[in-house]
Amino acid sequence: MTTPQLLGANPSTYELPPLSSHSGSPIMEEFEKPEKPGKLRFCQRLRHFTWAWYTLTMSTGGLALLIASQPNRFKGLDEIGLAVYLINLALFALVCSLMAARFIIHGGLVASLRHDREGLFFPTFWLSVATMITGLERYFGDNPAPAFSTTLEVLFWLYCVCTFAVAIFQYSFVFSSHTYRLQSMMPSWILPAFPIMLSGTIASVIAERQPDRSAIPIVTAGMTFQGLGFSISFMMYAHYIGRLMESGLPNREHRPGMFICVGPPAFTALALIGMAKGLPETFSVMGSEDTVSDGRMIEILALAAGAFLWALSLWFFCIALIAVIRSPPTAFHLSWWAMVFPNTGFTIATITLANAFESTGIKGFASAMSICIICMWLFVLVSHARAVIRQDIMYPGKDEDVSE
Repeated sequence: MTTPQLLGANPSTYELPPLSSHSGSPIMEEFEKPEKPGKLRFCQRLRHFTWAWYTLTMSTGGLALLIASQPNRFKGLDEIGLAVYLINLALFALVCSLMAARFIIHGGLVASLRHDREGLFFPTFWLSVATMITGLERYFGDNPAPAFSTTLEVLFWLYCVCTFAVAIFQYSFVFSSHTYRLQSMMPSWILPAFPIMLSGTIASVIAERQPDRSAIPIVTAGMTFQGLGFSISFMMYAHYIGRLMESGLPNREHRPGMFICVGPPAFTALALIGMAKGLPETFSVMGSEDTVSDGRMIEILALAAGAFLWALSLWFFCIALIAVIRSPPTAFHLSWWAMVFPNTGFTIATITLANAFESTGIKGFASAMSICIICMWLFVLVSHARAVIRQDIMYPGKDEDVSE
């Protein structure tokens, strides 16, 4: 055997000399066998059922809201949206059951929340809850019973308390227990602030039918927490842009996650416009008696801010779209659902602006965007199911429970 030249050798082309196989030893025979992934039982695969699975339910819930918001409607559209909403409830119950089974069988609940990668996806649970609360108003809001409005009010305040706690405690833990390099910054760092930000989105939907005594506090809280979530996101954007300028685009497998940045400005735009319209007619600014003029002024300001933020979402969308088209991912990851949920908010914001400006052209454009979102949802859903069957996810080393 000749000794390989080490100095100046090219590691990418260097190969070890073939080993002699004439010994016939069991060790050598085992070494030479090609590696094949083993088939794991479902119970074993359940160990890798992560919090990121809630991206499925938050995206499906967002799709139900998108269908309910369509400007160009046809007979049966409401029934289709209601069916999607009910399917999402069933999926949410299934995912919750499987998550509970994972922790009962394998343990590790606290470890999953403390994990440097999987823990960042815990907020997707609350994003799923936000779509379900909003969907209650969209599909069952015609219920005149006072108990229904009271139920929505209670759910809103409970959601605000829980998601505010998530934004505080999760970031506090991340700041003290993990070290993330800015060169590897990804939009998933925004996720702990995302649920509290959707408080404003919920408020924009439910406030209009609430009695005056509860509508103003709901809008006030929604505006406050929407501003908190967007402000945190905006600060994260500075690191994200710096990371792109210094280190370039993320790995092709992580580029679908770039669409997360589309969400905060879009949801803030639709929340501002919706909350301005949801204020009661008796609302006044600083004790003014001209409530009509005050309301009109607030709506104009909300429209201006909404258009401003919509353009920011459009920019982030184009950057992410070009990045994914240039190097499409080759393996399915649950982050693919980022190509659905944030873009759903972007499309609903477009519809909200179209309705406010009474623009037929923008409404048609928003309908075309909606068709694209539905196609993307179907594509990611099929890819998701295929990945489960082929053991591309829920398998050791292939899920969000692996540190990068």
